[in-house]
Amino acid sequence: MDLPIKLQINSPRQTLVDCQVENVTLPGICGLFEVLKDHAPLITALEPGTIRYKGPRGEKTLEVRSGFVMILQNEVNVCVEQ
Repeated sequence: MDLPIKLQINSPRQTLVDCQVENVTLPGICGLFEVLKDHAPLITALEPGTIRYKGPRGEKTLEVRSGFVMILQNEVNVCVEQ
């Protein structure tokens, strides 16, 4: 199964997630939003909440306190504080 989005989630101490996924849902400052294949480029801050993503091992979640995300060319790079 070829998943279309590269997801990387980093904290100040370590890489938390580095995998290919089908979609990602993030707690943006204007509410939850979903990233699918070919999402428009975006940089935004994150609020406390849950990041959800569907990868090769099913759906997973990660609780975050804050952070930001950069989306560009089917790559989602997230920096978070837990």
